[in-house]
Amino acid sequence: MKISDVTISGIILGVIMIIIIPLPTWMLDSLLIMNITISIFILLATLFVSKALDFSVLPTLLLITTLFRLALNLSSTKLILGNGGYAGEVIKTFGNFVIGGNLVVGIVAFIIIVAIQFVVITKGAERVSEVGARFTLDAMPGKQMAVDADLNTGAIDEATARKRRSDIQREADFYGAMDGASKFVKGDAIISIIITIVNIVGGLIVGMTMEGMQFSEAVNIFTLATVGDGLVSQIPALLISTSTGIIVTRSASEGSFGSDLNKQLLSNPDIMIICGGILLILSLVPGFPKLQFILLAIIMLGAGNYLHGKAKKAQIPVTQETKEEEIAEEKRKPENVLNLLQVEQLELEFGYGLVPLVDVNLGGDLLDRVILIRRQCAIDLGIILPSVRMRDNVRLGTNEYRILIKGVETAKGEVMPDHYLAINSDGVEETITGVETIEPTFGLPALWITKKQREKAELLGYTTIDPPSVITTHLMEVIKRHSSELMNRQQVKMLIENLAQSQPALVEEVIPKMFSYGDIQKILVRLLKENVPIKNFATIIETLADYGTITKNPDDLTEYVRQNLSRVITNRFLSDDDIAVMALDSKLEQLIIEKTKRTEMGTVTILEPSQLQSIFKSTREIMDKMDIQGKKPVAITAPVVRSKFKKIIEQIAPSLTVLSYAEVDQSMELHIENIIKIA
Repeated sequence: MKISDVTISGIILGVIMIIIIPLPTWMLDSLLIMNITISIFILLATLFVSKALDFSVLPTLLLITTLFRLALNLSSTKLILGNGGYAGEVIKTFGNFVIGGNLVVGIVAFIIIVAIQFVVITKGAERVSEVGARFTLDAMPGKQMAVDADLNTGAIDEATARKRRSDIQREADFYGAMDGASKFVKGDAIISIIITIVNIVGGLIVGMTMEGMQFSEAVNIFTLATVGDGLVSQIPALLISTSTGIIVTRSASEGSFGSDLNKQLLSNPDIMIICGGILLILSLVPGFPKLQFILLAIIMLGAGNYLHGKAKKAQIPVTQETKEEEIAEEKRKPENVLNLLQVEQLELEFGYGLVPLVDVNLGGDLLDRVILIRRQCAIDLGIILPSVRMRDNVRLGTNEYRILIKGVETAKGEVMPDHYLAINSDGVEETITGVETIEPTFGLPALWITKKQREKAELLGYTTIDPPSVITTHLMEVIKRHSSELMNRQQVKMLIENLAQSQPALVEEVIPKMFSYGDIQKILVRLLKENVPIKNFATIIETLADYGTITKNPDDLTEYVRQNLSRVITNRFLSDDDIAVMALDSKLEQLIIEKTKRTEMGTVTILEPSQLQSIFKSTREIMDKMDIQGKKPVAITAPVVRSKFKKIIEQIAPSLTVLSYAEVDQSMELHIENIIKIA
């Protein structure tokens, strides 16, 4: 336990003890002086913070200081009523200072101070806190969307975005807490008035009945003590209420109160000059004290004239020689090349003709669609997509765009703004006029048509797509094909931290005792490379926990994980009606098993060129046949052969899905239409 925590606990316990145990006058004096010191310290702290969150402990501090003040009020009341009106030198001095020999004037001054505290400061701070809390909560969704937008454009990184979201949440919590804490301050002002009345009435009763004083004597003694007690508690309360008002009204501050005041109030010298002129005019009014008006006017005019001269000096144009010297000096400085070494994970570059599709001010919504892609990737693949850096590139054609992964161009395309891409997906015989092109995502023949032709094309049976949808669809498919390249150790750590919130025991068992982030990354990369979602991350880690003591080989562990994800794999690859399954011949499976050797670098299958060509030929013939029939081929084989055959066949068919019998859900009925054989 930290020393600061123990200290705070001791202070709160001490405050409670003050309420219970009677205090001697010297200790009460010390605590009253401490109360005034704390209130001054809090007031100064609010003046020097740059934003409200820099003093986020203020709501709790208000509660503690209010409790402390009430405890002192109770102790002073005990002494006033039980010690003949004497409650220490601090209270006596405050009473004598305010009353100043005139009881009526002193009471009136005390009432004014209480009214200022209750009606002006406390009431205003309470209202500002309430409105601030309400508007902060209303603005939260917009602020969160702004953070997401900056993250997707690459303006900020994931850590900065996380910090900004945390600050937004903390700001809402702070203003909500201040709204509640201001009620404590208001209640403290009310109870101070009640305590004052109790002290006067109780003092008169005690003085006249128990002390044998005359009425005038009792009034003088106990009113003096009551006013002193009220002041010594109300002045710290007034300072803390003022601190509350300052902190909740500094919504748009960029620095401390003093620096902001200097920049915003004294930045315009014309205001001072005008103010000085008004004071000179007022000095001419008969009856006004001319000396004070003229003296203040001279100060204002002099300050305004000085600031005018200072501003003119700052605006002196830089000479050509100075400019040349600055340029030469800048060239001599060592260049910071660290920023040039940074490689973005995912980028979307576009020509200047596509800027309106991105710029929100011009009606573009491409940025919002990219945000939806990140959401879709999380739902479909279970990956946390890094922010997509979007920027224009003058080297590209006017309407061209390109997608880069880790700084390398992965795909590119071209769209026509203010047009629609029409695809004849249903074999429509009637044609329409348009600019012939190739759909960039799937390579289908298409046409660019105008907005006026869209309705006619849709009536004929064409599928029409707007340019932003063409780009986002292309981007989504590229991400799916290359999702394994985007899976790094940082993303693995984020996935594990998210899982630890719901299943901490599982994470503690596996990481780092059995596997490191890098070990898990290898398995996730293998799954994503074959388009297997990792959304069921808990099942993946459970499988690693079960088999991690048996093997550390990532290929073997990946196969175990795939088998435990059988329902996910079946639903993803075998649920469509246009699926055609082809199995491996038993002789081919046996050949692959025999030719597979385990090395230090992993398992390697070494086949003769003639055997490879026979496998390629048989597979290609079957796939061509299925393509004519409009079916999607899926190969299936024994679990021990699956990964080996996938490595072999991806040389000619990288997109071919290869499953094992253990990955097919038991409720699924397989209809094998073709057999891959070896001659």
